[in-house]
Amino acid sequence: MSWLYSFTLTEGILSGLFALLYLAYMARVISTAKKLKVGYSNVFIKLLIRTVYFILIIIAILGPSFGESKREVKSVGKDIFMLVDLSESMNAADIQPTRLEKIKFELKNIVKAFNSDRMGIIIFSSESFMQSPLTYDQNALNLFIETLNTRLVPNAGTDFGPPLKMALEKLNADESPLTQQKSKVIILISDGEDFGEQTEDVTQDIESQGIKLFTLGIGTERGSKIRVRGGFKRDRQGNEVITKLDSKSLRKLASETDGQYFEINETNNDVSRLISTINKIEGELRDTRQVDVSANRYYYFLLAALFLILLDVLASVKVIKI
Repeated sequence: MSWLYSFTLTEGILSGLFALLYLAYMARVISTAKKLKVGYSNVFIKLLIRTVYFILIIIAILGPSFGESKREVKSVGKDIFMLVDLSESMNAADIQPTRLEKIKFELKNIVKAFNSDRMGIIIFSSESFMQSPLTYDQNALNLFIETLNTRLVPNAGTDFGPPLKMALEKLNADESPLTQQKSKVIILISDGEDFGEQTEDVTQDIESQGIKLFTLGIGTERGSKIRVRGGFKRDRQGNEVITKLDSKSLRKLASETDGQYFEINETNNDVSRLISTINKIEGELRDTRQVDVSANRYYYFLLAALFLILLDVLASVKVIKI
């Protein structure tokens, strides 16, 4: 027999109180019986009944489990890569507190929503870098998300090609347990136009392989200045740069790969809709294994205790024989 819970201080205190109070009650009954010079043996019958059902209730609380059996456990999941744009424009504050801080918050929600799937993070601007390989470790993913900042990558424009190519290579790696491409997902998150020249070739590969690609744009049409050290970013003419959400490239990318475009702006947040869409994608069976399980049989002991309580209430036993 195994137990769901261990015998703790709470159960110990309850048992001690029961014993203490009942001993006090017995002492009072026996003392009264002796003064009246009458029999008091029936008090021990009540003691036995009440002790037994008290013990049965404690056993039921601890959750006794027995009767082992085999159960088949299936592991089903997806592989998801999140590609995060870390160009300087992500420091714009048209989405409070900044575009990047808002994305970091939403990334944690995405990680939480897919806790049974492997997830990875790729960061990029003009180049791409692996921030976290595919993993089940949510704590590690959240730690990587928390450290995201625009100083991690060179800022020389935005190129969707390198991160998409890296994600495609990692999703198709030999060590991946998934064989069905439909269970592999890429989420590209950015606020700007794609200045790369290799994106079209990579998107053709993604589309032909049936990998799901979703794009998430963040920013507003009115735009915002880009805060840098000492003020705001300026162009070569000395004018303050205004960055606006340019969703054209992201929409085009989604349409070319049979994916969907989502957006975070001042009035709308599509992250919940993005999560819902990915949830509808069928995961692939990773492995099946047999595990030993035992059922919690607390109700046997609880029913026995209730029967004895009912017997105690209905059966009238004179504690003191007069």
